[in-house]
Amino acid sequence: MSNDRFGMRWGLAGGTTLASIAEVRAAARFAVSGGFDSFWVSHAAAIEPILALACVADDVASLGEVGTSVTPLFGRHPVGLAQLARSAQNALGGRFTLGVGASSKQQAEGALGLSWDRPFSYTAEFFDALEPLLAGKRADVSGAQVSAHAELAIDAPPTPILLAALGPRMLRFAGARAAGTTLGQCGPRTIASYVVPELHKGAAGAGRPDPRVMALVRVCVTEDRTAAKALARQIASFYESFPSYAAVIAREGLDEAADLHLIGGWQEVLDGLAAYGPAGATDLRIQVAAPDARSREATEAALADYLT
Repeated sequence: MSNDRFGMRWGLAGGTTLASIAEVRAAARFAVSGGFDSFWVSHAAAIEPILALACVADDVASLGEVGTSVTPLFGRHPVGLAQLARSAQNALGGRFTLGVGASSKQQAEGALGLSWDRPFSYTAEFFDALEPLLAGKRADVSGAQVSAHAELAIDAPPTPILLAALGPRMLRFAGARAAGTTLGQCGPRTIASYVVPELHKGAAGAGRPDPRVMALVRVCVTEDRTAAKALARQIASFYESFPSYAAVIAREGLDEAADLHLIGGWQEVLDGLAAYGPAGATDLRIQVAAPDARSREATEAALADYLT
């Protein structure tokens, strides 16, 4: 089997349940030993990903890129987020990419007690302040929702931003203002027919080059398809609770979100991954979604064998 990587960058998604720096370090070391190009830590109710990546900087010294997916903007301020990101960039020597997203109505209102009012304009104002700060410049923004008048004295190169987006306006904004988009569960048909065209519209309108499209794909090499599919349904239930993701599943033509998980023998998984490049994805962010230790080990071994 040839290791052509489909002309794409392969990143390892560290997962959403990393409860300690030790767990992040173990995942990072697998990303290195497994031959991945990059390593990504998700923002959830577990370890803080920007802090964690700075802590494991020595463990990922050979990786070309590390980043977050996805740091929410609601509940934060551009100055504080930029200070954290540039501090991590200092530790990581210019290899850090900040993946951000507005958040969700459920998180903003339910967990944080914030008003989910005009998330698009909030994101745009946040970017107006965050971009100069991440580039080592002064921010002078007086917005209706976000204001910042500050400059940070941190020795670090500029930090690129990937913006999580699914709505057409947010995708066009990502194309115009960010280095690209970082997707949640979103299949190749949707990427080709909807995500890439909207993203490229935004980039073309701003006179920018084609942006990155990072696809999240969950995989499991196993003979126990029933157990792997049950785990896929458990994970997918989170996505199905959001209208934007429900629309994506409908656009993909699938019966359920769990069908986006690639389950079975390694060749089946590899064939599924191969569909993302022609669809327009530039990067794969792969997460091992295995129901037991045996299938996790088999999946990690297959990935490492292919990539190395």
